[in-house]
Amino acid sequence: MKLSQAAEHIQSSPILTIAAEINRKVAQGASIHNLTIGDFNPQIYPIPERLTELTIEAYREHQTNYPGAFGVDELRQSIIELLRDQCSIELAMDEVQVASGSRPLIYSLYKTIVDVGDKVVFPVPSWNNDFYCELHQATPVIVETSPGSNFFPTAESLRPVIGDAVLLALCSPQNPTGTLMDRQQLLDICELVIEENQRRGVDEKPLYVMFDQVYWMLTFGDHEFHHPLAVCPAIKPYAVFIDGISKAFAATGVRVGWATGPLEIMSKMRSFIAHIGAWAPKPEQIACARFLAEKTQVSDYLDHFRAELQQRLQGFYDGFMRLKAQGFEVDAIAPQGAIYLSVRLALKGKTTAAGVRLESDRQVLDYLLDDVGLGILPFSWFGADSHTDWYRISVGTCTRQQVEDILQAIEQGISALQ
Repeated sequence: MKLSQAAEHIQSSPILTIAAEINRKVAQGASIHNLTIGDFNPQIYPIPERLTELTIEAYREHQTNYPGAFGVDELRQSIIELLRDQCSIELAMDEVQVASGSRPLIYSLYKTIVDVGDKVVFPVPSWNNDFYCELHQATPVIVETSPGSNFFPTAESLRPVIGDAVLLALCSPQNPTGTLMDRQQLLDICELVIEENQRRGVDEKPLYVMFDQVYWMLTFGDHEFHHPLAVCPAIKPYAVFIDGISKAFAATGVRVGWATGPLEIMSKMRSFIAHIGAWAPKPEQIACARFLAEKTQVSDYLDHFRAELQQRLQGFYDGFMRLKAQGFEVDAIAPQGAIYLSVRLALKGKTTAAGVRLESDRQVLDYLLDDVGLGILPFSWFGADSHTDWYRISVGTCTRQQVEDILQAIEQGISALQ
């Protein structure tokens, strides 16, 4: 059967593939701790009870017609007030675009900015930029990062590659690393983008920046999220921000996301979203608008939610530090944000009790799944081939007790290798 070139070349996400494999193994009776997915077990992390009540209320009000291409005004106003209160930035109503989660917004932003062959710059490890480039036949320009910079690029590492790019894709707090860009890093990059755009002629397409900020409300300890518009207001004509309720309120299935940015870009994104029908359901929009307006409810939920996430992330980090102190070849970066922890497991080159030498990511994953009962994701699946010993742990599906159980299993699994 002959299909389009796009259909012939598109690949399934390895993350979804391994998740399906784990589900099959569990259905067959295997005991596996699945820390691969950026999702939540709703029995452990339910959405805010008040959001549930307001959603049911909106359905009972029969708020079930088309919501409009921009998103309902009540929700956009709540988003404006949230960002004003928490990030000290001011937005106009027409600078807010709502959609059914963050992904249609990212897709429509690429569609708005990127032509076939255009260069898109992004650091690795990072989530899904390679796939978005493939979908739009863009030329990916990959920037390697390191643990020393919290797996973020620096302005100096970006300077040599942005000269003819049209989009720079960044995410902070970052998926997969769970790290945050510090204020100076962010300011330096914003100033670099402004400098580059001042260099370009009026007939050249600008260099735009996509800031994926869907985890910004999930930060821990002294680590602080900095909104680029608060740090560098002059970046505004070139920056689009992707956000939503999926992570901060454990509402991945509720599908309410939003983008903010220049009116010209928002209006074009709106057209793409309208043509593909990627509106967020109106009852959920109404409920989300009313929930975000109840600031005490929002604050109370986030305080509890962050504490639960931090307890698990810190538990894993402390456990890896104990293993490291005992001489195991492991490492980790202390929790900063999101629901992820960056951990290092130097397992390649070692041999299992069955005599299998672990030489590839797939062999390591199979060993962890079958012998340790653990599912985690290698950074190489996020484009970082130079950091193949680093992995993402996601804590959205584990209980407090399971943290210690998993650490014991990891210690036993490493000890069994030669």
